[in-house]
Amino acid sequence: MNHWWRRIALSLVAVLVLVLVYAGLYQLGMAAFEGETKTYAQSIQAVIESLTTAGFGGDAPWESTAMNLFVIGMNLTGVLLVFLALPLIVVPLFQQALEDRPPESTDLTDHVVICSYTPRSDVLAGELEAAGVPYVFVDDDAELVVELNNEGTNAIYGELDQEETLRAANAERADALVTDIDDETNAMVILTARELSSDLRIVSVVEDDEVASYHRYAGADEIVRPRRVLGQSLATKATTTVSADLRDTIELSEDLAVTELLVQDHSDLVGQTIPESGIRDRMGITVIGAWFNGEFVPVPGTENVIDGNTILLVAGRRDDLTELKSRTVSALRYNPDRIVVGGYGVVGRTAVETLASGGVSTAVVDLEDLPGVDVVGSVTDEAVLEAVDVDDSRAIILTLDDDSTSIYATLVLEQVAPDVEIIVRANETENIPKFYRAGAEYVLSLSTVTGRMLGSILIEDEEILTPETQFELVRTTAPQLAGRSLGDVDLRARTGCTVVAVERGEDLLTDLGPEFVVHEDDMLIVAGSDEAVNRFVSLAC
Repeated sequence: MNHWWRRIALSLVAVLVLVLVYAGLYQLGMAAFEGETKTYAQSIQAVIESLTTAGFGGDAPWESTAMNLFVIGMNLTGVLLVFLALPLIVVPLFQQALEDRPPESTDLTDHVVICSYTPRSDVLAGELEAAGVPYVFVDDDAELVVELNNEGTNAIYGELDQEETLRAANAERADALVTDIDDETNAMVILTARELSSDLRIVSVVEDDEVASYHRYAGADEIVRPRRVLGQSLATKATTTVSADLRDTIELSEDLAVTELLVQDHSDLVGQTIPESGIRDRMGITVIGAWFNGEFVPVPGTENVIDGNTILLVAGRRDDLTELKSRTVSALRYNPDRIVVGGYGVVGRTAVETLASGGVSTAVVDLEDLPGVDVVGSVTDEAVLEAVDVDDSRAIILTLDDDSTSIYATLVLEQVAPDVEIIVRANETENIPKFYRAGAEYVLSLSTVTGRMLGSILIEDEEILTPETQFELVRTTAPQLAGRSLGDVDLRARTGCTVVAVERGEDLLTDLGPEFVVHEDDMLIVAGSDEAVNRFVSLAC
């Protein structure tokens, strides 16, 4: 729309310049050919009367041929401007206005209706697209709906808690409805959707655990609590990043586990590449990939050097992983048994509860003077950080609901307490690399946790085993790979993820070489980044 306003402004400037030039010529012509002296203002009036064909006042008729020809030229210019304005400005503006009207209905069936578009929605949309599940967003922001459709995303406009809106979204013929707005509005949407259809599967994303029972009573079939899961995960990560013990793992069998390991400064691995470290060759561990400053590399090579911000995604025997874990911990680090939590919302409170249950002492910083808050103030304020003794802590968990503030706090903490681990909640996945560049050791986004939890509920034949980690581990069928070997498909090169195990009947197969052939009824356990796993699902399912 801004393009058209610029075009209109330029057109008006051009017409103004034309009027002023004609007025000057008219004034000179009247003096030279008619013997009459006209002021510049009178000349402007005569020019505007001529261009708009509104009449010529007392100046007509003109005696000289030159002035008559000049006025004829001005008349023709006025007519030409009218004809040019219609195709160049007026008609396109009407067309643009029609195009900018947001769609208010959809013909989709067997789809997922998602009530409200938020930054958390992108991960869920990616999961659904990879699995080939159609979906439509419903939002009450007309401009946002137009923008989403222009980007190729199905979205319709309407009041979220109105029955006619859900009918327009074809909710009666949908597979499921997800509502992720706020706790009160979610309850209204659930009631409306349940009145519309008794068979529709309704999934609600709640912020406050206390409202979960109300949502179920209203008619929700599934309740998702991503903030609690995120808080628990951040607390767990804070207690394991500095420990030599292997605690945070996904056990697939007695002989196979998957985990992510943060490499600390001054540890044995810093300064080496994966081949130089001997993780693969000497320890027999499968390196699924690694995050270098927030960027996932599926096959780290000689150009990828391990540093204090590297996170390894590995699979192997538990004893071998325990040995590798000990190599990631700095021998120089002093680890006081104390963790600071910045932010005391749902995520922060859950993190504190999780730490307390493990016997870890905490100190809480928040802007509001709430029960449980030890220091009132901003975690971006050095004086506040000194008051909470952040430099005498094992780690700090930032659970703020604003990414800009959290990124700035990370920068401040790197200066005030450079030896303290910084574990961060991000709200939008696109900001994760910024957190790592700012100095965070581990980042997990609310969008990731929410999208994975919803995807695991909504997508058939796919189970997301790790909604609360930076990597994604899924259990899924792969009908498109049946009868083909892993070497022939070359999944790692094509998708960036790794098949770590295969369930075949009652057996869990972990010895998967390039010659391993996938059977039709196999369930594959695949690990990698969200994008890599989505590429695998699109290829194999």
